[in-house]
Amino acid sequence: MRKKSLMLGVSLLVVSWMMLGLFTTVSYSQKKMLVGIASPSLADEAQTVIQQGAIDACKKYGFDYVTTDAERDALTQMNQIDLLVERGVDAVITVPVDAAALSESVKKLNKLGIPIVCQDRSTTSGKLVITVQADNYLAGEQAAKFMVRLLELKYGEPKGLVLELQGALGTNVAQLRGGGFNDTMKKYPKIKVISKPTEWLPETGAKVTEDVLTAYPELDGIYTHSDFTLAGVIPALERIGRLALVGEENHIYTVSIDATSQALDWIRQRKQDVSISQPFIAYGTLAVEFFAEYYLKGKEIPVGQTVTQSGVLWSPARIIDSPTGPMINLRTTPVDIHNVDDPRLWANYYGYLQKGK
Repeated sequence: MRKKSLMLGVSLLVVSWMMLGLFTTVSYSQKKMLVGIASPSLADEAQTVIQQGAIDACKKYGFDYVTTDAERDALTQMNQIDLLVERGVDAVITVPVDAAALSESVKKLNKLGIPIVCQDRSTTSGKLVITVQADNYLAGEQAAKFMVRLLELKYGEPKGLVLELQGALGTNVAQLRGGGFNDTMKKYPKIKVISKPTEWLPETGAKVTEDVLTAYPELDGIYTHSDFTLAGVIPALERIGRLALVGEENHIYTVSIDATSQALDWIRQRKQDVSISQPFIAYGTLAVEFFAEYYLKGKEIPVGQTVTQSGVLWSPARIIDSPTGPMINLRTTPVDIHNVDDPRLWANYYGYLQKGK
């Protein structure tokens, strides 16, 4: 399919977060669809935004919906999906707590003929309608390039010691964010990277950081797979007297991914150097729209196409094939002091919504 026909079929008319939908609204009079939205943890503001995007899209299409919150527990999420099936859902949209564990649920749904869409991260097996996620490998690359640039400013060449605080290695998100970062760092043999798992937990990130600084007080930088982990690291640095602000002597560079509200505030306060933003609010919207406009209409998702749209941060986005089916990778955006107030960043939009409540 040519790019022009893709643009007509997908109808990318996004000009703001308030007009995010890729497709025209369609009414399904034959049957009132019931969609199960299974979230991994609504304690995270990003997952709240992802869920809200799916809810808004369900409302646009006239779908009923029911939501669950697994509170970061993979077994709980699997049980909740079983309960959604018992309630008679026509489709499931989810963010897996654990990619391997949720694959078993996907296989069950496949046997039952219930379509499932993943957002933010994929499963390791089973067949999905599509996975809507950020280009997490690109995010890792972008984080690495910023870290290299900061080390060059410090030493005049790319060298130094960096701590990598990994996410949950059972998820493809952590694997890709680590892969993009480390594949880039391998090009710079004078930069040593110490990699430690955290399962995304801020308290684990804090403890690991303190332990590493005790062993390596000369640490130059910290890269975390998520700002949710960094939320424990910055206070830990402050607590042990190692939090020098950006531009101050002995500053430890901090580069992370997600660009949460807290991270944007820390960038403004010069406590954090860079965060790589994801278009979280687009995930749920696109997940529902691909289900409605492709699966329900019996149309094949155009793997291999690149979707472009002016005015949005996630463009270009390429639709690729994967072991679980089509996957659209949305572009990520590095954020520092120069663009931290961009209203298109999901955390700034989230803040706007919170003020409106």
